[in-house]
Amino acid sequence: MTKHVYWAPGRVNLIGEFTDLSGGPVLPAALDLGVHIEAGPAETIALHSRELDGATGLAADGTPLGGETGGWARYVAAVAVELALLGRPAVGLEGEISSTLPIGAGLSSSAALEVAVGLALCEVADFPLEPMELAQAARRAEHRAVGVPCGILDQAASVLGRAGLATLLETGSLAYEYVPLPEEIALVIVDSGVSRRLESSGYGARREELERALAVLAGRDPRELTIAEVDEIAESGVLDPVAARRLRHVVSESERVYEVARLLRDPSPAHLQRLGEAFREGHESLRRDWEATTPELDLLVELAYEHRAIAARMTGGGFGGSIVVLAWANEARALAEAVVTAYGKRGDNPAQAYVCRASDGARRIS
Repeated sequence: MTKHVYWAPGRVNLIGEFTDLSGGPVLPAALDLGVHIEAGPAETIALHSRELDGATGLAADGTPLGGETGGWARYVAAVAVELALLGRPAVGLEGEISSTLPIGAGLSSSAALEVAVGLALCEVADFPLEPMELAQAARRAEHRAVGVPCGILDQAASVLGRAGLATLLETGSLAYEYVPLPEEIALVIVDSGVSRRLESSGYGARREELERALAVLAGRDPRELTIAEVDEIAESGVLDPVAARRLRHVVSESERVYEVARLLRDPSPAHLQRLGEAFREGHESLRRDWEATTPELDLLVELAYEHRAIAARMTGGGFGGSIVVLAWANEARALAEAVVTAYGKRGDNPAQAYVCRASDGARRIS
């Protein structure tokens, strides 16, 4: 059996949290942390992993071979089912999965797994898909596996990633363009140590609350609104206060995505200062209007700014997980160590930091 190695990166979302739930803009970057699969064609899907602990026992179309499929294997099964619905021939896959992504840290470990599995399954069956077709199939698999009504951000970031670049993606139209990340800036991810699973967090409830607000708009694009108009809608009484806050976040966050992309394209000292302010505003909106941060995430953001971060805020699905920090590359490791140390003295959960660069997206690497 000839084996190849397939790679799919995790992602960090620089700005644009939860805007994909209404078709809005996002600005993620693929990371140099991700999922590797070394595998080849087989009769069944027989994948195992030391890092993830476990193995799959699936037919080539994703059907369980006896018993229920749980843990990370349910994502593999869901991807195989979604690809079978698209017409992928029933060719199995045998091999090993390894991962450098922390689980539950908000870096899209599940999306990276879905995309890597999808890429490998498509190749062994000679069933090519365009990158966004693969991303959409992986997103549907996430919903199938755990019932999370996620947007397209995570999977798209994993397939579209480019080294040294962030991806400005319009999640409604799927149009995208790349935004250069200055070479002198590093990405620092600090995991709060508070793990969360989206299916048991408030993620689904937030989506339902936002949908109440979108229904009042009667098809109007939230990106066409101003904050003043959101306040007027809230004061009119046609929208309950909770849904109004969710809408306020999405409207203001969409504005920040376009502003941050513009600032990164011209990283002058004044623009970098404004970048820090925009990230702060984004985090405050996530804390106040979307209500997805935690005391631990709030503390990490403050510690990052205390230790000379250019910008910092919560990233990912919230209710635990990580913050993203933009730091001067020559100071990044010292900043990471200082924040982790200070956090350990003031919190009950041990933090872990990763100094990263923007990576190329999913691909076969051997």
